Amino acid sequence: MSLKSLALIENWPVPTAAAGVVRADGTVLGTHGPAGQRFPLASVTKPLAAYAVLVAYEEGAIELDEPAGPTGSTVRHLLAHTSGLAFDEYKVMAPPGERRLYSNAGFEQLGDHVAKATDIPFGEYLRQAVLEPLGMASTTLDGSPAKDGVSTVEDLLRFAAEVQAPRLLDPRTVAEAMTVHYPGTKGVLPGYGHQNPNDWGLGFEIRDSKSPHWTGSSSSPRTFGHFGQSGTFLWTDPDARAACVALTDRAFGPWAIEAWPAFTDAVLAEL
Repeated sequence: MSLKSLALIENWPVPTAAAGVVRADGTVLGTHGPAGQRFPLASVTKPLAAYAVLVAYEEGAIELDEPAGPTGSTVRHLLAHTSGLAFDEYKVMAPPGERRLYSNAGFEQLGDHVAKATDIPFGEYLRQAVLEPLGMASTTLDGSPAKDGVSTVEDLLRFAAEVQAPRLLDPRTVAEAMTVHYPGTKGVLPGYGHQNPNDWGLGFEIRDSKSPHWTGSSSSPRTFGHFGQSGTFLWTDPDARAACVALTDRAFGPWAIEAWPAFTDAVLAEL
């Protein structure tokens, strides 16, 4: 079976695009475009980094509620973008837990925290904890755990199967990561403006009732995932029992805001 809807990426105004859909059992329902080509992930790096942080938690190297980041903040605050840190600098903008301030700096703090706790550089820890066990041989992280990952559709489909049916983590840990933390917190969803509430799990954005949004109008409220400024996204819709990855080489912008929801709705309709 190959999903016809994936061919819609050919209409996107981008030089190169690749996409794929996978079930929880690892069955790839289809890919389109160069699924083995490496693309910069931008913020789609964050779910991979968050998964490595959760492995460190399950291994006992860190605790979710131990101090990390600015005063009063914890690992959990950093994962859920409620540490109060600014977007791209180590500057405190609010007390922990009060506002959903989407923060690359917060994920860089997480990387440093795990590296210190494990005595392993974070990129290497991610490789050992997540990438290698899942067979993600074409994925690397050299630099910021917030945005410097590089991967392929083929590799991200392996990860997307894992988050649907966890083998590296206890399913209860993953369920908690996909649950809203600090509910009722408002903030800006980059590219989509103020959202109230701006719901987030641990490293994964949760769709809920956000509008506008980068997923589809038919996406279930339980849909979780991430998109990146490099024109990339990964969503998992538990109600559809499937996940979708799309990678491009054109920066996120009005083209994506227009193209992505219709694409997602077409994929969901075909499922």
